[in-house]
Amino acid sequence: MTMNQPSATAAGDFPLGGDLRVNRLGFGAMRLALGGRIRDPEEGVAVLRRAVELGVNHIDTAGFYGFGDLQAHEMIRRGLSPYSDDLVIATKVGPLLEGGVVPTGQATAGQLRGLVEEDLRRLGRDHLDLVYLRVGGMGRPGGEEVAERFAALAELRDQGLIRHLGVSNVDAAQLAEARAVAPVAAVQNHFHIGHRDDAAVLARCEEAGIAYVPFFPLGGGREPIDRPGVVDVAARHGATPAQVALAWLLAASPVVLAIPGSSSPDHVAENVAAAGLRLTADDLADLAG
Repeated sequence: MTMNQPSATAAGDFPLGGDLRVNRLGFGAMRLALGGRIRDPEEGVAVLRRAVELGVNHIDTAGFYGFGDLQAHEMIRRGLSPYSDDLVIATKVGPLLEGGVVPTGQATAGQLRGLVEEDLRRLGRDHLDLVYLRVGGMGRPGGEEVAERFAALAELRDQGLIRHLGVSNVDAAQLAEARAVAPVAAVQNHFHIGHRDDAAVLARCEEAGIAYVPFFPLGGGREPIDRPGVVDVAARHGATPAQVALAWLLAASPVVLAIPGSSSPDHVAENVAAAGLRLTADDLADLAG
């Protein structure tokens, strides 16, 4: 880390599940295997090691983040094992690949144990720090019950295979349904500076002290974040639009944990630098639209 390179610690930390303190700026592993420029697992290992070197101690992954030789779980294990005591690895279960690259099915309650055990084996862990039940495949939140599947994960938590539970791609009703079964430590939903439809669920998480972890924090290549207000604020701070978008997420609520992905060590450093960017009241007003 250079003298002018902020650490992920500059964003502050959050007690995930009440007992796992993670820096609020973490790392999402999807682009190590899907949609990034990485073509060799060694590149992915280098990116992960750079992220941890810069203070990242919260890594988000999933067993279905993979294509050919590029498998996020295996790169994490290869690059970061033996794991440091303060490193928190979160994973997601529920979607089924069914022989393809993009998930096309959802696991039943009875299939979740096998997915958790596979994640344990592939990551080389005796327990998983945080497991999200990813609901609804690739569709929008809502429209299905979650209690039976969440109860299956709660049983695995009681058996010591999982430390904390989360839900992903859920609406407010599904979050309430899950919380009636077992404590929810984190929610991972679609939310970023250009997509703010989930503000109500974020508010419920803040009220309950639940971590809110936006997926596609920089739009995921699908929704532009470099809108006029973002570009103007970036120019004022000598920052990039992506850094402003990450700083906006961190300013949105103290329960927000940002997990931008990256496929190069330099881009990791650029993202982590957003941890030290402090937006003013005028900045936030310009970004409110």
